[in-house]
Amino acid sequence: QVQLVESGGGLVQPGGSLRLSCAASGFTTDYYTIGWFRQAPGKEREGVSSISRTGGRASYADSVKGRFTISRDNAKNMVYLQMNSLKPEDTAVYYCATSRRFWAGLDRTNYDYWGQGTQVTVSS
Repeated sequence: QVQLVESGGGLVQPGGSLRLSCAASGFTTDYYTIGWFRQAPGKEREGVSSISRTGGRASYADSVKGRFTISRDNAKNMVYLQMNSLKPEDTAVYYCATSRRFWAGLDRTNYDYWGQGTQVTVSS
């Protein structure tokens, strides 16, 4: 059974940092693209970042480029999202998701399995 569990969310001041983790089980992560998405209240879920099976390719939403970094450790079945210089507009529930596609990008319709999400709140 495929399972994704996010952790690392919380309350942080503007300009601060958080590192989100996504623990995968029930499958071998090195065969899957992994993506991070977020959903703010009243808004649609949007793609934040994604990383290819081997980690050789990554994509980022324009709004997070230069501030967020995605990485993966297939030996541990883990994917991470390092978030720096956080802004209030980054406040959302963050989800990780997995896709069997060779490359899934930031289109949420390309993803098959989703975690439950972790809340990130950026506020002073």
